[in-house]
Amino acid sequence: MAKKRKVPARRPAGARRKHVTFEDLTVGDIVNTRVQSVRLDMKGDRVAALFLKEGGVVPVVDKAKQLMGVVSEHDLLLALDEGQVWSARTAKDLMSENPYSVPPETTLSTLVHVLTESDLMSVPVVNAGNRLVGVVTRRDVVRAALRPAVRRRA
Repeated sequence: MAKKRKVPARRPAGARRKHVTFEDLTVGDIVNTRVQSVRLDMKGDRVAALFLKEGGVVPVVDKAKQLMGVVSEHDLLLALDEGQVWSARTAKDLMSENPYSVPPETTLSTLVHVLTESDLMSVPVVNAGNRLVGVVTRRDVVRAALRPAVRRRA
């Protein structure tokens, strides 16, 4: 038997979509929660393959899903430059520890500043207990700014 999908309620006739300013949006409004994370002991070649699929960064978490580090394009290239073989390394060996992360309550204006000043392409999003919630990328921010209902303050 097929599951019935819930259909969103229709807006009453004449009702307008509420205009939200970019400055009112938070990281929690745009975070990608469907992110693949890896454990500390995953082999480096599998992490690299996942990086190609996911892009940005691959979060590295412990058994409690707490963020331990990230594997970025830079980390993978650095390992190659040092003559390391990815399959002989683990995510723990390749990752950058203590990565910059943000809570979901961070405003997008603050995130834009962080992304531009640090040259980060993406940032892990963690809750108060340092558990991984998802990842937010520069592309996510640009997409949010282009939403029809989002307006910039003058």
